[in-house]
Amino acid sequence: MTDLEIPFNKPYLCGGELSYIAEAHAGGQLAGDGVFTQRCHALLEDMTGSAKVLLTHSCTAALEIAALLADVGPGDEIIMPSYTFVSTANAFVLRGATPVFVDIRPDTLNIDEQKIEAAITKHTKAIVPVHYAGIACEMDVIMDIAGRYDLLVIEDAAQGVMSTYRGRALGSIGHLGTYSFHETKNIISGEGGALLINDPTMIERAEILREKGTNRSQFFRGEIDKYTWIDVGSSYLPGEIVAAFLLAQLEASEDITQARLSIWETYHRELMQFKDQGLTGLPTVYGNKKHNGAMFYMLLPSSQARDNCLSRLRAEGIGVVFHYIPLHDSKFGRRHGRISGALDTTSDAADRIIRLPFWIGIDEFQAEIISKVERALLVG
Repeated sequence: MTDLEIPFNKPYLCGGELSYIAEAHAGGQLAGDGVFTQRCHALLEDMTGSAKVLLTHSCTAALEIAALLADVGPGDEIIMPSYTFVSTANAFVLRGATPVFVDIRPDTLNIDEQKIEAAITKHTKAIVPVHYAGIACEMDVIMDIAGRYDLLVIEDAAQGVMSTYRGRALGSIGHLGTYSFHETKNIISGEGGALLINDPTMIERAEILREKGTNRSQFFRGEIDKYTWIDVGSSYLPGEIVAAFLLAQLEASEDITQARLSIWETYHRELMQFKDQGLTGLPTVYGNKKHNGAMFYMLLPSSQARDNCLSRLRAEGIGVVFHYIPLHDSKFGRRHGRISGALDTTSDAADRIIRLPFWIGIDEFQAEIISKVERALLVG
């Protein structure tokens, strides 16, 4: 817990987590792929329409499996935004591939779909759109580009659980998708993630990669009489305690999403006056996208205005933060990545963004937060 009066994040309990954990313990299996994992798989498949969903111990792990399924190796290139968490790139760099960074849109901070095609070379293997703040990328355009160039699409939907694009769940549109259940996300299990497999031809190998390169999953289903090492892989399973906690959250996912959207709408409604005055930018959501209230951010007029606002709000006890340092600006990113075109919007947004505290229960403090934001913005 932070010493700030109003913390940036506060993990939410919906009520059934502890009883499910006790039930998992009483059932005698705490290792992965038990009853609670299977229940999570079934529920996520029903929620998303994906052909197969596999829990992982993190979204990072899901991305690493996706990189293996894509047969990524040295010399391959993966197109992605620079404005994302390091795991998006790291999963592919681990296989020897080069991330190719493309600029983002100024309205959604998602990858600019109009700049993807110029980044494609004979070495391009996949496109990795990142659905920032749970707001969908322009997936129709991205899928069309991928189809014309025979590329895989791997959705980084870490922030996109319960969000949709034209009625389809984020993560279920590309060939593969990934979710995060980190404690800062909407649906949580402390640490945790999921791989969404939308190309059925990848399901069998995905299970093998996730189970340390063995066909152990087939053995436990009774499809073979023994299992053995048949591919590369690693231990990507979460334990049953994590899955039990997650199941309770997934069962409450509609209520959680509605509660978060209510908080998001309050921020947006009350802060719109400052956008109209040119004091800040706010998130943009289009009609063909249903978002999940993953976060709320403001874009101040300049980096100096952002830093001043951060300092004032923190001094007032408000747990505000900025977000990513763009990967192309990092020491490792400069060495291992490639830039396609100018990344002016990426750098500009990173310099001006502030994320406001956001957690279920914060609504009773929102009037205080907004009042202090108003004072900070008006001082400049």
